[in-house]
Amino acid sequence: MKIQVWDLPLRAFHWLLAIAVATAFVSAQIGGNAMVWHGRAGLAVIGLLAFRIVWGFVGSTYARFVTFVRGPMAIRSYLKGEWNELGHNPIGALSVLTLLTLLAAEAATGLFANDDISYQGYLYPLVGADLAEQLTSIHKLFEPALITLVALHLAAIAFYMRVKKRNLVQPMITGWTDANSVKESPRGGGVVAFVAAAVIAASAVYAASGALLPPPPAAAETQAF
Repeated sequence: MKIQVWDLPLRAFHWLLAIAVATAFVSAQIGGNAMVWHGRAGLAVIGLLAFRIVWGFVGSTYARFVTFVRGPMAIRSYLKGEWNELGHNPIGALSVLTLLTLLAAEAATGLFANDDISYQGYLYPLVGADLAEQLTSIHKLFEPALITLVALHLAAIAFYMRVKKRNLVQPMITGWTDANSVKESPRGGGVVAFVAAAVIAASAVYAASGALLPPPPAAAETQAF
């Protein structure tokens, strides 16, 4: 039987996050004027992560953290081949949480980064040059770890498709998947929940963009004598 496992907001989040991360990576490699898009992509990541956190509590059944964040017993059950639930499996859940945490750290440090050439984070004025330099180093340090996690994510998808004969991409496009037995249809995640999550995400982007910072002091006018 077919059942909807991923709601539309979650699917939109997934693909928009993929686009934002790819844009951030490519623009960083190009450098120069492209760093403007690197910063914008970072803001998009922050907004999307804020949305996902809220959606993890108010979204539909299989989008909620309580549904897929399990303990060691669930991991053991999955490794023994006894897992028969919808949504993220226990190992996949750990991967998702790790990826979201690393993306949050990468985006947050990027807000204060400064390369003294073509990029200055939106919240750089809040920190001194020394701290900004340290955060910039951390920001760069996270990049290979993030690339590794993304590569492992893609490898897992390929493994499921070729070895287990399960297409994990299609449900993230259509929202529907096959269920071996009768499962609970997703509940929650209505319009009100979506609007609330979207407002919080937009507020996070607004704050991260530096819009709440006081304007820089006006330059003193020179007076000719």
